[in-house]
Amino acid sequence: MSFESLCLAIVLAPLVAAIVSGLGGRYIGRAAAHTLCIAGVTVSFAASAWILWQMVQGAPVFNQTVYTWAVSDGLRMEIGFLVDNLSALMMTVVSFVSLAVHVYTIGYMRGDPGYQRFFSYISLFTFSMLMLVMSNNFLQLFFGWEAVGLVSYLLIGFWYKRPTAIFANLKAFIVNRIGDFGFIVGIAVIVAYMGSLDYVEVFERIPRAIGHDLYLTPGEPSKVITVICVALFLGAMGKSAQVPLHVWLPDSMEGPTPISALIHAATMVTAGIFMVARMSPLFQMSPDALHFIVVIGATTALFMGLLGLVNNDIKRVVAYSTLSQLGYMTAALGAGAYGAGIFHLMTHAFFKALLFLAAGSVIIGLHHEQDMRRMGGLRRYMPITYWTCLIGALALVGFPGFSGFFSKDLIVEAVKASHTTGSEYAYGCVLLGVFVTALYTFRLVFMTFHGRERMDEHTREHLHESPWVVTLPLIALAIPSIAIGWLTIGPVVFSDFFAGAIAHAPDGPLAELGAEFHGPAEFVLHALRSPVLYLALAGIATAWYLYLHRPELPERIATRYARLYRLLVNKYYFDWFNENVVATGVRNFGGSLWRRGDETVIDGWLVNGSARAVGALAAVVRQVQSGYLYHYAFAMIIGLSLLLGWLLLRS
Repeated sequence: MSFESLCLAIVLAPLVAAIVSGLGGRYIGRAAAHTLCIAGVTVSFAASAWILWQMVQGAPVFNQTVYTWAVSDGLRMEIGFLVDNLSALMMTVVSFVSLAVHVYTIGYMRGDPGYQRFFSYISLFTFSMLMLVMSNNFLQLFFGWEAVGLVSYLLIGFWYKRPTAIFANLKAFIVNRIGDFGFIVGIAVIVAYMGSLDYVEVFERIPRAIGHDLYLTPGEPSKVITVICVALFLGAMGKSAQVPLHVWLPDSMEGPTPISALIHAATMVTAGIFMVARMSPLFQMSPDALHFIVVIGATTALFMGLLGLVNNDIKRVVAYSTLSQLGYMTAALGAGAYGAGIFHLMTHAFFKALLFLAAGSVIIGLHHEQDMRRMGGLRRYMPITYWTCLIGALALVGFPGFSGFFSKDLIVEAVKASHTTGSEYAYGCVLLGVFVTALYTFRLVFMTFHGRERMDEHTREHLHESPWVVTLPLIALAIPSIAIGWLTIGPVVFSDFFAGAIAHAPDGPLAELGAEFHGPAEFVLHALRSPVLYLALAGIATAWYLYLHRPELPERIATRYARLYRLLVNKYYFDWFNENVVATGVRNFGGSLWRRGDETVIDGWLVNGSARAVGALAAVVRQVQSGYLYHYAFAMIIGLSLLLGWLLLRS
């Protein structure tokens, strides 16, 4: 089978499954719907894994147009595939995590009336993400970009009878539209200055944009390449939930747990990270854009992690963890270490999906209870969930030997070695973020699985391990959460794996770190000389002391530092500001335009006013039509006299 046929099979298999189970779900039944969708994603994963293996073996890059949609003034709008090492890696990760989520969904959504509809949505979501990562042009990239946003809207609001779910999906949709406005502006500037939508052609024509300025404000020129990069990154800020466009992601927990895992682990939120890495030839030409990116990423990594310390919803704690880890990836991109960012994206996909699915397993066991204050002691009842969750937690905090250790430690070192303006601030943030990550992660582990049992007696009597369709994906994700770092850090990060796909500066941080890399075992030993390990251990020890040894202390600390606690509980007042200042201001401005502009000016003056003026004029003119002959004769004589007088004056 040719590469083109394989690429078509990868994207079309989940699409066909989504269409059939979505439109014909009530006719084919539940079993057929989930079997078809799982089969479709299995085809995608198998084909993606085979392509990745071929690329590792040295297969040439595949870049081909499948269908030309339109040609306008020389601008070609096409559907095509670019399969290189970067896209092959992303295809494999996306399809594998999606497959695990599909299998898990059988157990989690059992009994839900929207069972077939949910499977249709997650298969459609997988199709959209695969179209995004496999695209070879900006038009298809934008299609996949918007498609994942649309399907995420459907999935977050899946339980549409819940007002909170409807509010959350509208919030996600609107916030992403704000970022997407910047994204489409960036594409428009690319078309204006490069004259193409094709990646390869755009990268070849970068010199056309260098040296040109845009005047966004009078007298203040901005470099075209910087405008392009910042505008594209605004789109990434929305999709990958960077400050201040992060507010939608915690609320997306209103959707079912399987989609929380899919959105937060390998699909939607990683789209922005992938896009920046794919556009690295553009971003490398703009130091100002990289400075902006590294500061935004580092700020997100630290300050969003702090919010996980005060939240008691098990899914939301993991969601704030996602925000923080996306900040780490973004900081790596801004530091010029694109390979490190993608490497963390890959490892994070496995252990974050594992943590979400483990949280879902706990929720199933506790009859959909999500408050960690009503948990405790669950390791006795749910051993598989406990040990797999512990593996995910150790990977998340970057414990030596686990996958997250290799990628997170690499990012911290890369930011430290970076010459990007703002990297000093970023290094402080990502370093402190290590302690914060360990603290909120093991706060979750200790409050959920250790300590005294705080659930009610009825729940305790019915506690048991989740069924195999739930635990099997947990085990499948736990394996790469342990092993993937050992196997891939050398060949993926410190070799030419991304050569031709990602543009690294010859003197960038990864080049410097690569000169000191002597294998994964040496990398683990290096952790003994790094503050990262000791900050992580300090975070774990602090969590143990606060939530197991002295569980009364957190409440005392919250009372003593009430202002700081309120600041964190209210999420830095971003939501308050958006709802009471931005949204209220926009509504008031719109109401003012409606009352003064529409009602007063348009309706009152132009429409109704002109009608009143015509009516008044008609009322005056109507007085002339008296019906008396001598009135008309007199008017004719006066008119004729005036006309004759005017003619005599002209002569």
